Amino acid sequence: MISNDDIFNIKSNTDFEALALEVFKFQFKNNKVYRSFCDLLYKHPSDIKSINEIPFLPIQFFKSHNVLSTSLPIEKTFTSSGTTGSVTSKHLVSDLKLYEASYLKAFKHFYGQIEDYVVLALLPSYLERDGSSLIYMVNDLIDKSKQAKSGFYLNNLEELAETIKTLESQEQKTLLIGVSFALLDLVETYQFNLKHTTIMETGGMKGRRKEIIRQELHQILQKGFGVNQIHSEYGMTELLSQAYSKGNGIFECPPWMKIVTRDTEDALSIQQPNKTGGINVIDLANLNSCSFIATQDLGKVYDNGEFEIIGRFDNSDIRGCNLMAL
Repeated sequence: MISNDDIFNIKSNTDFEALALEVFKFQFKNNKVYRSFCDLLYKHPSDIKSINEIPFLPIQFFKSHNVLSTSLPIEKTFTSSGTTGSVTSKHLVSDLKLYEASYLKAFKHFYGQIEDYVVLALLPSYLERDGSSLIYMVNDLIDKSKQAKSGFYLNNLEELAETIKTLESQEQKTLLIGVSFALLDLVETYQFNLKHTTIMETGGMKGRRKEIIRQELHQILQKGFGVNQIHSEYGMTELLSQAYSKGNGIFECPPWMKIVTRDTEDALSIQQPNKTGGINVIDLANLNSCSFIATQDLGKVYDNGEFEIIGRFDNSDIRGCNLMAL
């Protein structure tokens, strides 16, 4: 039986590969949707000798099927944001402790103790709907910080600006995590020169502004906040882990998560590093759903395992993957 400790005690690539193969066998056996997908590809655990041979489930299956590898009761259903009338993804979570361990251990891995930070959240578009996994995570980080000034801000930008300036004057380590359009709103009204505050964008204009490339966004935010780097979080409803960037849009995964790219013309072919392709995610914290997901993001993985996101597929179909009626 695979335990949470197995997932979070990975020390090397060898450990990761061995556990990923175990998770694949477990999910092949216990996940009906994933098993059907693998069967259509004629892929069986006895044929799989490395993680590059493991089939990646197209992310659209989270819109059309219950992607589960367990019969445990569902504790929480996370849902993606979507335009009115569109079908949203749903991630059925049977073990919230596993999700909590994943984001708390990842935060500690990249940033240190959460108790050292005041956490300020500027996430209006997420707060305005139910089922956001990001809100669940940030709310828990706010609680775990045990700092009186930690909290969510909706449209009260003046109060937020005053809080940031007060914390700066106290030389308090602060994390401001926000959706792109709201961070832009903030720096258009207020100017900062921050020394003790980490600015982390979670991406997306959510239809509030014209989309701009990350480089341009970061330049505007760097100038407005008076910082050298803008940090970023790469996560999604269908994952229980996040990758983080400390600048320049280059992301790093925690030890239990890995990114590879697939050939855009042959969705079943995994590429060598340094080539642009479709982003495939291995998230071992997704033990009870599916750990092997073909996303709709385009990106590039480097030799050291770090990666960048370059864009998204234009159409919703991922070529070569649509083997089952969605």
